[in-house]
Order: sequence, then structure tokens, then C-alpha cells
Amino acid sequence: MLKHHRFTVISLLLIYFVCATQDAQAQIAELPTRWTKAALAAPIPLAEYPRPQLQRSQWLCLNGTWNYQGGPAVASANNPTNPLPFPATTQKIRVPFCPESVLSGIHRKQEINMWYQRTFSLPAAWKGKQILLHFEAVDHMATVFVNGQKMGSHAGGYDAFSFNITPLLVAGVNNLVVAAYDLNDGRTPSGKNGPRGDYTFTSGIWQTVWLEPVSDNYIQAVRLLPNLAGKQLKLEVSTREAGQITAVVLEGKTEVARAEGRAGTAFSVPLANPKPWSPDSPFLYELKLTLTAPNGQVWDEVMSYAGMRDVQLGKVNGVVRPLLNGQFVMQLGLLDQGYWPDGILTAPTEEALKFDIEYTKKAGYNLIRKHMKTEPQRFYYWADKLGLLVWQDMPAIWYPNEDTLVTRTRFRSELKAVLDDHYNSPSIIAWVPFNENWGAFDVATITDWVKRYDPSRLVNGNSGFNNNPTYQTAYGDPKNGDFVDTHIYVGPYKASEPDEKRAASLGEFGGVGLFVRGHMWPVENNAYAYEPTKTALTDRYVMLLDQVEQLMRYRGLSVAIYTQTTDVEHEVNGVLTYDREVEKMDTDRIRAVNQAVIQAGSTLAPKKNSLVGYLF
Repeated sequence: MLKHHRFTVISLLLIYFVCATQDAQAQIAELPTRWTKAALAAPIPLAEYPRPQLQRSQWLCLNGTWNYQGGPAVASANNPTNPLPFPATTQKIRVPFCPESVLSGIHRKQEINMWYQRTFSLPAAWKGKQILLHFEAVDHMATVFVNGQKMGSHAGGYDAFSFNITPLLVAGVNNLVVAAYDLNDGRTPSGKNGPRGDYTFTSGIWQTVWLEPVSDNYIQAVRLLPNLAGKQLKLEVSTREAGQITAVVLEGKTEVARAEGRAGTAFSVPLANPKPWSPDSPFLYELKLTLTAPNGQVWDEVMSYAGMRDVQLGKVNGVVRPLLNGQFVMQLGLLDQGYWPDGILTAPTEEALKFDIEYTKKAGYNLIRKHMKTEPQRFYYWADKLGLLVWQDMPAIWYPNEDTLVTRTRFRSELKAVLDDHYNSPSIIAWVPFNENWGAFDVATITDWVKRYDPSRLVNGNSGFNNNPTYQTAYGDPKNGDFVDTHIYVGPYKASEPDEKRAASLGEFGGVGLFVRGHMWPVENNAYAYEPTKTALTDRYVMLLDQVEQLMRYRGLSVAIYTQTTDVEHEVNGVLTYDREVEKMDTDRIRAVNQAVIQAGSTLAPKKNSLVGYLF
């Protein structure tokens, strides 16, 4: 008996030592950023309001320390019937950082079954309200339990979802358990962190979790469509029940327009002299929406915003080009993958989230292509507010030809969810369903569907159709959509040229690397080409942009996207190092040549007796 007791004590001490060692190691960043320390110290990380285009005054952020159980030995988290019990002492995780990240506090290799638990109490002022529980993103299957009862499940790693948890709440302390299941087997959209991607696997909760109180009838969603030429903003407001909607458009605190309509029915607010939104002048109107009952009682009021901009194709001097607010603007940007050495898919802080956008603007670009992932709504808010055009990729599915009824249905469903989530952002001007034939299927059909579903934006059906992985047959050019798009490394020569109905875009080029000791991910690093010094890399970039200008002037090129914003793990071809500490080129020179190319595009005015012709 004494021997058994001694063995038990030793075993417990060993387990404690191992866990303590793992926890200590989990706090050590392999490549910290300037924001790592603040993110680790924050009691409520990423505490900013998560939904800027449908904002209420009352809410409660649930980010922070949760109890956690995960790994191969834990019960399956795949749509379970009952919650996993949590012992009095258990491992802690920092939400909303994925378990594979150092910022989560546990730094796992790859998690499949993940169980999260915490308690919460509601403010007294919320008494009598309906309580909504929001998840901005959980990868991939999430199942939610409140006070031991199953609330519901959601599938999809890149879109927000919510539950009305009011029926399951109790007075005082409430218990919340979230089961997250992510095989990450390439049969659901997973982008670059999938089995055929390049980077660290990620899973589970990776964006903000929060609560808000609403009335019995409330505004559920808003769909905004600017009509710059028609001088009006079209709205469609979804509510829980029927009601009257009053829309007030504000310029600062001054009301400039007002209209009324019915919930669930589209209506428009006229704007006498609308101020257009553009990268050079990213003007945003504030929008106040009020839902009232027939007796005039106010059920709900939310704040939103809108940018008045128009995007379509047209012919300039006989060349098909994308037009912004009726004018050709040369789109010059960066391939932006949005990875972080400390948070992986999740920026460590709000300041960090803004940083890449601010640097891109500082360096003279007017565009990013958000590659193989989506971002939190606040990222697009800053792109809207600071003025940066966005091409939004759909994260790839990797095995579309296996169990096609399931995998292809998932892709289509999650593509629609991504479009719906980000429909209102004026900065997003193009959707990219597929990239380089990765997981490509029914490309022409899906391209047409996206164009019909959102005719207010351009669609690039298969960016870089000239490239193809060796394990599959190339789908190739879908022959539809709005762009003829190729990827050329290093390029830019041999870029695509416009045809009679589509503009020419160079969806990726460049990728020239520079090793910067002390700022690289600890793996074997690579790039498409290399330069030995900052000066040499800058010189080469300037030459590449001079060539881009030639293609724009004489070959009809309208878009050029350089690879890439930052180094990402093994790749060292960023304009910035992975930790964002080193500008790898002379930013003043980069800005100068970027702006020169963009300005040269503005000189391609219609020749005498020639007008810009729109394509419909």
C-alpha cells in the first residue's frame, strides 16, 4: 500500500513537471513580434468591438483564459451529444488564439479534438433581453453547450455564426463549453494550413467570442449596395420579425439623408452629392438604422458605415480595364497572407492587425490580395477606413475529387458564407474563388455563380491558371469572369494580356528573397530568387516595376500583385520580415516607384474622340 502510494505521488509529480515544462515552453516564442509580450499579458486579448458594420453599444467579450482539453486521447469533439466534463484543475488556453500558436499558451503541434470551457455572468442591465452568443470564426466544426445543454453546431472555419442562448441561461453563473473538431484533411476549405499547404496547421477558435443583448425583435443582418452613378445607397435589413426601418446617413454628426422602409424588403437612401470612396480618399458615411414597432416603440438601433464606390470593367482606348468610380486606376499591390509567427492566423493585437495595412499604404501600394484566408471584420474595417483595395481569395479545398457530394457541397456553402460575411466592405472589389488550380472544380460554373450572386464586384475565377500542382490535372483558364490572370515568377514579362471581355492581371510575380539573420523562421528558408543586400533587392524591385509600367502602357496590363507583404515561415520573399521588424527594401524608393506606376496609369486617358466604354 505504501509502495503504491509512493508510486502515485511520483507519477503525479512527474505529470506536473511535464505539464509545467510544456506550459513554460509554450510561452517562449520562436520568433516574437513587437506585440507578442502585450498579447501574452492582456487579460482580454483583442478586446475591440468585433463587428464594426453592425454595432450596438452593449456587449461582453469572452476572449481570455479558458479551460482546455485536447489531443488524441480526449473524447471526440465531432458534433458530440454531451459536453465533456472539466475537472477542477485543467490546462488553460488563451482565446482567441489557436492551440498551435505560442499566444494560446499551449503551443500544440496539431489538434483535432478540442474542448474549451469557461463561465460567465450577465450584467444586471441585460435582464429581460435576448442573449446572443457570437463566434467570429472556429475551425472547423463547432458544437456549443450552455449549462450542460446542447445549443447547436456550425461547420465552416472562415465565417461568423451565433446562437440565441436565452432559453438555456440561469441566474448567476453560466457554464459554456465549446467542442471544436478539425481533421484538417483537405476535404474542407483550409487554404495554406491544409495538408497540401505550406504552413503550420491551425484549428479551433481563432477569432473573437462574445455576447450581446437584444430585444425580442432585432436587426439580424444588413446588406449594403452603393450606387454611385444613381446617387443612392441600397439597403436590405433582415430582422427577427417584421418592422419599420429608418435609415439615417451621417457625414460626421450631420445628417445628410434619410429614408424609411420595411424589414426584409430592399429600399434606397438618396444621396444628393455622394462622396466617392477610393484609396486616395476613403470617405465613409456613418449609417444609423432603427427598427421600430407599429406603435413607434424602438426595438433596436445599430450603427454601420458605407463607402460609395463603383467597380466594373470598361474599355479605355479600346483596352478592357477595371474601372473604379468610372476611372482606370492601375491596381498595384501585395500578396498578403496574414500569417504571424506568434498568432499564426490571428494577429496578436489590434495594433498589429492594422500594421500590415498601414505599411502597405506607406510603401505606396493601393491593393492587397488577401491570399488563402479571411480576416476578422476589423481588418476590413481598417482597409475601408484607411483606403486599401482588397482582392479576397476563397481558402482552397485540397481534395475536391474525393467524396465529391460532401466536399464540393462544403466548398460551395462556405464560399457563399464568406461572400455574405464581407459583402458590405467597400474595400473588397474582387472575389477569387480558386488559385493556381488548387482544389479546382467547376471553375467556370462557380465563377458565373459568384458574378450573379454579387454583380457589384469583379471576379477572378482561377488566379494563376497557368500554374498547376503536379498531383492533379490543370483546370486552366475558365474563359469567363473579369480577368485573364497569370502568375509569373520572377516576371513580370510574359504576363497575360486582355481579351475582348476581360482585363489582364498579373496575380502574382516577384518573390525575390533576402536573408535577414535574427528575423527568420527556424527552418530552411527559400524564395524564387535572391539578392544579397537591401540595396540590391531595392534596385531589382525598381527594375521590375519599371517593367510593369511598360506592360501597363503597351500590353494592356491593369493589375500587378507582388509576392509578398511579409516573409511567411520558410519563405523569405516578403517586403517585411516575418516579425515585421525589418523593412527589407528602401521604403522611400519603393513608394516612389509604386506611385510613379500608379500615376502613369492615370495618364492613360481616352484619346481624342474616344470615350470610356463600359462592359455589361
